[in-house]
Amino acid sequence: MVNIKEKIEEVAGKLKSDAGLMESFKKDPVKTVEGLLGVDLPDDMLKKVADGVKAKVDLDKLGDAAGSLKDKLKNLF
Repeated sequence: MVNIKEKIEEVAGKLKSDAGLMESFKKDPVKTVEGLLGVDLPDDMLKKVADGVKAKVDLDKLGDAAGSLKDKLKNLF
């Protein structure tokens, strides 16, 4: 059985380290996920992984922005 959470982490990591892949993901998330995983999964599972990756990437961006804001606020005081 495929562990979706592990696959989401794997794909998100690959996307964060490659801007070209990230652009491809933005254009066609399901196809990009399918290519990155290299395994044949049902379309509904690929969609779930793609949705999970979107959420993971967005949360990571939010965390990075919050950390940056925190550092800027510390420098003010």
